[in-house]
Amino acid sequence: MNFWLAKSEPEAYAWSQLVKDGKTAWTGVRNFQARNNLRAMKKGDLVFFYHSVTEKQIVGLAKVVKEFYPDATAEEGDWSCVDLAPVKALAKPVTLETIKTDKILQDLPLLKQSRLSVTPLTKMQFERLLTLAETKA
Repeated sequence: MNFWLAKSEPEAYAWSQLVKDGKTAWTGVRNFQARNNLRAMKKGDLVFFYHSVTEKQIVGLAKVVKEFYPDATAEEGDWSCVDLAPVKALAKPVTLETIKTDKILQDLPLLKQSRLSVTPLTKMQFERLLTLAETKA
């Protein structure tokens, strides 16, 4: 199993909307590295859901329910999406400030490549975020 972090502006698509929808196609990614990360996702992989821009915090845990396929929202180019479904809200959201000050999370792609919307996590990073969120997978 692999672990991931996916970012969304809550005004565009919030965690609460994913919960209401039950699942969603994670479309609109237009960065080659993020697209390649989508293509590396496997069914069952766990994905932290991060509210970017206004909230800057991880708020939920989702899972990949359908592996990559062509993104129907793309008017041109070779873009992909995956389907995500909610697993659970975090007991305690993990803020960007908390992440920045945690020694285990210093190499988190969220800090190194802040504009990338889909990034991989190591097992250690994933487990540390779960601990900070006071949540079990």
